[in-house]
Amino acid sequence: MTRLTANLLLTLTALIWGTAFVAQNLGMQDIGPLAFTGIRFLLGALIVLPLAMREYRRLNARHHGFTQGEWLGAAGLGLLLAGGATLQQVGIAGTTVTNAGFFTVLYVPLVPLFGCLLFRTLPHWSVWPAAGGCVAGTYLLGGGELSSLATGDWWVLAGTLFWAGHVLLVGRVAAEKGAAITVACTQFFVCGVVCLAAALLVEPIRAAGLVSAMPAILYAGVLSVGVAFTLQVLAQRHTQASDAAIILSSETLFAAISGALFLAEKLDGRQAAGCVLILFCILAVQLVPQGEARRPATDTHG
Repeated sequence: MTRLTANLLLTLTALIWGTAFVAQNLGMQDIGPLAFTGIRFLLGALIVLPLAMREYRRLNARHHGFTQGEWLGAAGLGLLLAGGATLQQVGIAGTTVTNAGFFTVLYVPLVPLFGCLLFRTLPHWSVWPAAGGCVAGTYLLGGGELSSLATGDWWVLAGTLFWAGHVLLVGRVAAEKGAAITVACTQFFVCGVVCLAAALLVEPIRAAGLVSAMPAILYAGVLSVGVAFTLQVLAQRHTQASDAAIILSSETLFAAISGALFLAEKLDGRQAAGCVLILFCILAVQLVPQGEARRPATDTHG
């Protein structure tokens, strides 16, 4: 897979995730956040299970099955998903879709920071201003009025720590065996089981609520989990985590657009400027390194 193809897949992932904020918002009207998260991730696991089984059979045929440590790594990704998705789902109930998109994208500057601290990985210099630009753009997208944060905003903010860890580690775990689908399915299953088990302990689950929430669960489970998270795992084997974080941050743009279209959350001029700034940063972090690579070296001896 080329870098361009990987980046296009990540953009599609961001589009699906951004529109899924609407489904998550609507689903919360009929079911609790843990149950919603657990069911949608188990549904996503079922969607990719046939592909995962086929992939893993090929690995076993070559005597390259997962070690215990590799299974634990994939399970660890599931725990990070459970933390990020649950905190985000709880937060969406107490804020707008646009604000949830804004605060979720704050994982962008955390990814290169965690990469430097944990793996001593220095990204291209353009990642830092682009990450700052994404934060500034999402600030504008949020309306520039963050002095009084709602309870839901704080929940979503807490989830960014888990999202940053997931984006940083998912490519490394998936690349160990070249078994992206198996890793994706495993993390979905672990996340779903953990969240649904917690829901059974602390949330009332009624059949009528499940039926009413089913359209939102299906969208969030089939597309947001089964398709989008799998595309993320596939694509991040072929691009740097810091670059992936910038591209995936465009989910906040798609969340704002879908919120305006389906939930009547209007965008003013300042918010529209934020959208433009985010798009500019996403393009810049991809084009600047490519431009420098193609530039001929200057002859200092002539």
